[in-house]
Amino acid sequence: MSDLFERKGGTSDPAPNRPLADRLRPQSLSEVIGQEQVLGPEAPLGVMLASGSLSSLIFWGPPGVGKTTIARLLARETDLHFEQISAIFTGVPDLKKVFEAAKLRRGNGKGTLLFVDEIHRFNKAQQDGFLPHMEDGTILLVGATTENPSFELNAAVLSRAQVLVLERLDLADLERLTQRAEKELGKALPLTPAARDALQVMADGDGRALLNLIEQIAAWTVDVPLDPDALAKRLMRRAAKYDKSGDEHYNLISALHKSVRGSDPDAALYWFARMLTGGEDPRYLARRITRMAVEDIGLADPQAQSVCLHAWEVYERLGSPEGELALAQAVVYLALAPKSNGAYMGYKAAMRLAKQSGSEPPPKHILNAPTSLMKDQGYGTGYAYDHDAEEGFSGQNYFPEEMKRPVLYQPVERGFERELKKRLDYFAKLRTQRNS
Repeated sequence: MSDLFERKGGTSDPAPNRPLADRLRPQSLSEVIGQEQVLGPEAPLGVMLASGSLSSLIFWGPPGVGKTTIARLLARETDLHFEQISAIFTGVPDLKKVFEAAKLRRGNGKGTLLFVDEIHRFNKAQQDGFLPHMEDGTILLVGATTENPSFELNAAVLSRAQVLVLERLDLADLERLTQRAEKELGKALPLTPAARDALQVMADGDGRALLNLIEQIAAWTVDVPLDPDALAKRLMRRAAKYDKSGDEHYNLISALHKSVRGSDPDAALYWFARMLTGGEDPRYLARRITRMAVEDIGLADPQAQSVCLHAWEVYERLGSPEGELALAQAVVYLALAPKSNGAYMGYKAAMRLAKQSGSEPPPKHILNAPTSLMKDQGYGTGYAYDHDAEEGFSGQNYFPEEMKRPVLYQPVERGFERELKKRLDYFAKLRTQRNS
């Protein structure tokens, strides 16, 4: 049975009302727009096809970048039967039927490329079910996922398949796709150059979405080309790709955090706004920017934590959208604050040392002795009360007696920590003098 991608006699299917995205579906890998990083002559798929050795694959990428199309074309290029299933609608009985059909097909000398859309939605047991059929050559698995395979797919499946990253289409790719659509439609889109650019931005790297938008525009009757404002009134802008529990969530919070750390308030505000427009909970952002103040500003500007907590409180009192301005101000403050991770690194070093040193007791001279037995054991003997010492500093040892004194907190020469470094050096000098 022919599928939607087959053309009889080299011509397109004459069936009326086929969606534009289907009519423009590439008929060979050379027609695929974008993805040169996997399809080029020296890229993984190019090399595999040239050598005649195609392995199981996992396509990881956003929607609308050609995962299904490339899988179909791979089957055609390698003369394999193309079988497509979706993890959303397929259960164990369905999988068994697919594997049995592939075995029969293999017995008749025909291989099977099994394309599994949304493969990350299969549970561990279902994913394990693919392994014997991959190993004995019954199927060549090509999975597609929008989620990070490192987290969503079994190690056993990943060890038997090569992960290829498909990227969102850039504006140049989307322009090529627009021109191809206009050629298929037999007319130019009624848009000004600026509106044409705005249309491609609306598609947000998704080729299928762009073609759906173009199909809407092509059906309009307009007297003069539409400008961006007129286009925006007629089309709803696509929501930005954002999954509050997926990769995009972690990618954007990482971008925000690193922009703050890099003292770039413009970039920090941009990523902050991207997360808000994607539907992120402002309380999550309030918590994370407070963490940034602790980790990356630290004691170089002790006020940074207070600024974040105050902004968080303002948000709770005002709510959205007014309260989000207070969080934005905190983001700017953090980006421009002096940076130090001295206290953060000191804390991590202390945690490592605490785990390594086991149950080393404190030195007896700093232990309280509320009972006579404890006094007999030497608790508190020799303790020097710092307030009675010169400079209010005794210089005694407070680490376990068997431990060599470590250096955990190392302040930087920035912001308020410059003053703390002076104090630290002062006490270190006094300690050396008192113990010499």
